[in-house]
Amino acid sequence: MTTYHELAAEDFDSLDNILDDLRSRHDETPQWEFCEGFLAALACCRRAIEADEWLPVLLGTDEGGSFADDAQREQFLSLWNRRFAEVRLALDTEIKALDEDKAYAPEIMDVRGAIASLPEEERADVDADEIPSFAQVWALGFMYAVESWSEEWEAPKDKDAAKWHDLSLQAIVAITEDDTDEPTLSALSEDGPPSVSENRLNAYGEALWAVYDLREIWRNIGPRVQQVIKEATPGRNDACSCGSGKKYKKCCGA
Repeated sequence: MTTYHELAAEDFDSLDNILDDLRSRHDETPQWEFCEGFLAALACCRRAIEADEWLPVLLGTDEGGSFADDAQREQFLSLWNRRFAEVRLALDTEIKALDEDKAYAPEIMDVRGAIASLPEEERADVDADEIPSFAQVWALGFMYAVESWSEEWEAPKDKDAAKWHDLSLQAIVAITEDDTDEPTLSALSEDGPPSVSENRLNAYGEALWAVYDLREIWRNIGPRVQQVIKEATPGRNDACSCGSGKKYKKCCGA
């Protein structure tokens, strides 16, 4: 059994620092929250997607990111693989509630809560229209991976599984939208300023259960079976397909 060390706060800081450095050379490099959603989708995907395939899609360059050097790329992938293993283990562990220690907890930020905690004069300088809703960036990252490998996310043929699959994706799509309801709760703490609506928190919980469901669906169904098309074999007295002019039985069929 493969062992790994769970990522600590300083590990996520290292990921943020690498992404910040990449962004200095490629300004469309995403934030970690987007990467976290993308990673969760890869963990649920029907087919295992290797790094050489997903890196260019996520980081937006043909080379799979403008890493400063091989050491930086290796550090990023090492941290990514540890987080990937951590997420898969959480999704494969049976839980009864999302607040259990073993439950999958995305590494996301409550940006609106952080802004609400600022002094009033500093809040006035922030354009509220540019601030994402709670878990919105995570959900966008998840769905970006789904759309990038849409053939792997086609609904199963079984009607019950297909309905389950579609409802699960709809739950995640729901939080790609803005939270337009009045904030009444703190997203990540009990005593923080209101930053999220009750409906949004409920929708976020439904989206997390949906990730569990999607992981289970594809684990039960298994990878796609590639259709093998077998070329017709000539009859024994037919001309051989190799073009020799001989009968098949006297040539390749001998």
